[in-house]
Amino acid sequence: MLEFSFFGTLGDILGSSGFADFAKDPRSLIMIIVACVLLYMGIGKKFEPLLLVPIAFGILMANFPLTGILNPPEGTNVGLFWVFYQGVQYAVYPSIIFLGIGAMTDFGPLIARPSSLLLGAAAQLGIFTAFLLALVLGFDPEVAAAIGVIGGADGPTAILTASKLAAKYLPAIAIAAYSYMALIPLIQPPIMKLLTTEKERKVKMEQLRPVSKAEKIIFPIAVSIFVILLIPDTAPLIGMLMLGNLFRECGVTDRLSDTAQNNLCNIVTIFLGLSVGCKAQADTFLTWETIQIIFLGLFAFMLSTAGGILFGKVMYKLSGGKINPLIGSAGVSAVPMAARVSQVEGQKANPANFLLMHAMGPNVAGVIGSAVAAGFMIKVFLPLVG
Repeated sequence: MLEFSFFGTLGDILGSSGFADFAKDPRSLIMIIVACVLLYMGIGKKFEPLLLVPIAFGILMANFPLTGILNPPEGTNVGLFWVFYQGVQYAVYPSIIFLGIGAMTDFGPLIARPSSLLLGAAAQLGIFTAFLLALVLGFDPEVAAAIGVIGGADGPTAILTASKLAAKYLPAIAIAAYSYMALIPLIQPPIMKLLTTEKERKVKMEQLRPVSKAEKIIFPIAVSIFVILLIPDTAPLIGMLMLGNLFRECGVTDRLSDTAQNNLCNIVTIFLGLSVGCKAQADTFLTWETIQIIFLGLFAFMLSTAGGILFGKVMYKLSGGKINPLIGSAGVSAVPMAARVSQVEGQKANPANFLLMHAMGPNVAGVIGSAVAAGFMIKVFLPLVG
């Protein structure tokens, strides 16, 4: 009798377990496999591991059946990941990440060569082209706008825009954005070689002028005033980016700068990754729309790279051959990865080439440019969100 009771209880446990639930909807098992592949990419291949690992683990957790971790509040019960996700829903995490980016980044190269802003602007080409193509494919305008922002190669900006305009597609947009950021060393070099000549790639640029401390302090304040007054919807990203940079440069907030670029940024990265991943549930992620978003994101990123390089060629001509067009590829806002790729490709053509600091100007401009483009999209299309 006792033995029968034991096996009966064991059968009840197994019958109500997540293993039994897989039989009802095997799509969850597919998503668990996807999560394991992404974990391999992050850990084994080191593709943007600081965000890809928590995103992948969030996907894993979200697709375990019966856990309730995503349940909204009901009395005193609430799912843990539902709580985490509120930081994405209300644009808290992306804004804090921008605070950290501002604290980590030297804006000096952009201040020394303001024309880099034009390269950053040209590298937003993919955002608006992919937006138009998404419209042609039948996406709603607000969703098309969120998809286009992938072309800026800026994960936090893509997440913030998607959370406001296309929450249903947030996981696909976020995973596409961070995957392409991680693959910059593979995606950009063929485009750079295709669109430039060997002579252009060999151009050795003159050293940038020194930038004074006063200029570095005034710059984030001036940019905040101008950009946020022009496009108020950029306030969460531009405001936090410039505050972080002011912490870095003003000389009296070293502890705050250190916290913003290290501990605070690392903590928020964990919550951001888990929150994005936990929304990639089988019923919403395994769709034809997700596949289209992945390919549109790649198209947008490639076009943005091409836009920056082509405008770099214009500057090469106008400067009498003093500007290396390769720095235009850094106009996408993946800091500092895109600038490093410009440096590597420049040195392949000319070992005496040191383009890193020159490329950081367009790279920083790209961060500002993608935030402005996202703010514009939110301003125009947020009223359409039901």
